Amino acid sequence: MIAQPQTLRRTPWTSQADEAEISHWSTIAQSVAETLAANALERDRANATPRAEAELLRSSGLLNLLVPAEFGGGGGHFESAFHTVRILATADGSISQLLAYHYFNQAGIGFYAAPANQATWWRRTVEGGWLWGDSVNPVDPTLVLTEDGEGYRLNGLKRFSTGSGVGEVIIVNAVIDGGANHGKVLAFVLDTGREGLELLGDWDHLGQRLTASGSVKYTDVAVHPQDILGEVTDEPIASLLTPGVQLGFGNFYLGVAQGALAKGRELLLARKNAWFLSDAESYAHDVIFQRTIGELKARTAAVEALAEKLNRRFDTEVARSHELTAQQRGEYAIAIAELKVVATETGIEVANRIYEVTGASSTANSVGLDLFWRNVRTHTLHDPVDYKKIEVGAHFLHGELQPLSLYT
Repeated sequence: MIAQPQTLRRTPWTSQADEAEISHWSTIAQSVAETLAANALERDRANATPRAEAELLRSSGLLNLLVPAEFGGGGGHFESAFHTVRILATADGSISQLLAYHYFNQAGIGFYAAPANQATWWRRTVEGGWLWGDSVNPVDPTLVLTEDGEGYRLNGLKRFSTGSGVGEVIIVNAVIDGGANHGKVLAFVLDTGREGLELLGDWDHLGQRLTASGSVKYTDVAVHPQDILGEVTDEPIASLLTPGVQLGFGNFYLGVAQGALAKGRELLLARKNAWFLSDAESYAHDVIFQRTIGELKARTAAVEALAEKLNRRFDTEVARSHELTAQQRGEYAIAIAELKVVATETGIEVANRIYEVTGASSTANSVGLDLFWRNVRTHTLHDPVDYKKIEVGAHFLHGELQPLSLYT
């Protein structure tokens, strides 16, 4: 009997994280978060390129959490990565975002590259200590990729390129213009020192200041065959990357809410006396303030429960590899959209209403409580949450799944 050839797995992640793994990476993340928290406000106000922060992520080992152990990586799972993102967000939303984007940019190796080519990419990212930025903003489609011999030439401008200002490499998505492959979308990786690649450093926003998310200009940048990860297709397992990014957002918003709650608790417990109309011995013993903070804590706990469930499920869906169906992928994307809705609204509400229990003195610039609100308010505008509500409603009412995009 002749053995039938087996299809190579698209992705290298085949199992679930155990408690020991999650505990290991959570401990590291907590240590990094404590370091970041020590001067988060000062660094945010300085608004400098986060090179020291990037080195902290690198030296901690967090950059290679998802890289298979056989290639020198941490051998971790996505559930551990989502935990890490959330923990960092309690201290520094910017660096949490930087790491979250890095994880899915780097994971493009497993989602886009042919299985036979992945080993080389995994080794290169570990040996180079790469932090991966991106240049894929789908609402800014100004890149032109044209054939040039065996490779291509890239021209155009991409805004909101997170991590580009500090990463060793940038993953780029661009449509081929002309030639036999006209219309195909390629994912490829460029080192930030490539000739013709210009980092504009123009990121200067209300929040998320240290994400190195400036624009990148490309002028006749050479894209060699060895730079190409693969074609961006609608294959369910390859397109699962996008819901994964949205799940990262949900964990990030949750972490910001938890950080704001922790800071608010600290400030509330430190408040002396009580409101003059109250019979309580302190603000922290006043039922008015207990009710408010209890409401915010309960809502945050509910978001956490949903996030925990979906974080673990991501590894289950990834493990299906090429057997993942479009229906399975679509239904999971809807579940993640549900998290996106409640995480967005809870993150903003907590970061805003925490002032109700911390009082007027907490608005002092030296306190820095505004950092949580500015960060979550800025990033939750990434894509309109109302469209996520529509996705959830359309599926609940009619069983509709959304067409594939870099937002769904």
